Amino acid sequence: MRHKKNFNHLGRKTAHRKAMLSNMACSLIMHKRIETTTAKAKALKRYVEPMITRSKDDSTHSRRMVFSYLQDKEAVTELFREVGAKVGDRPGGYTRIIRLGNRLGDNADMCIIELVDFNEIMLSEKASAKKTSSRRRRGSKAKAPEAAATTVEAIDAAPAEEAVAVTEEAPAEEPKAAPPAEEPQPEELSEAKNAEDEKPAEEEQKDEEKKD
Repeated sequence: MRHKKNFNHLGRKTAHRKAMLSNMACSLIMHKRIETTTAKAKALKRYVEPMITRSKDDSTHSRRMVFSYLQDKEAVTELFREVGAKVGDRPGGYTRIIRLGNRLGDNADMCIIELVDFNEIMLSEKASAKKTSSRRRRGSKAKAPEAAATTVEAIDAAPAEEAVAVTEEAPAEEPKAAPPAEEPQPEELSEAKNAEDEKPAEEEQKDEEKKD
């Protein structure tokens, strides 16, 4: 029965299992990624991550504790010098498991387990995606309200500016000229001439009467 089975024994005795996990941890620290079965990778994840947490404190006690598990001086030096310095700001989750599918011989579920901070390709892709997406979203969201506000302000200010411009540019009104005198019509001219012709004739008659 499997009551309270908290971890996978991996079909091995205790000594064999510890030796296998120690060798896999050394390989992961030295090469930064290894290919194995998914069951072994999950067991290795629980085994190696506490050691990476210890590597943040580079002291004699921490080195001795890690060496008691790894039994490899080169792996311990690499862990405290390279890995610990790079994962100093990460609070946890130092490894990543990437599924590969099933193995042809025995159909075992295969995967790659790697240190997260040492996959330069994925880090560069994430950085580029963050830069492009964050800029576009912030720019579009920030510029839209500003543009709307500027358009509303322009619409509100336009009538006032136009009224001021009209009042300033409108020229002073010139005094109205007197209406031109009406020219006499030809009929009136002919009547005036007849009246002038009649006056001398009347005056001549009066002179003759006086002489008589």
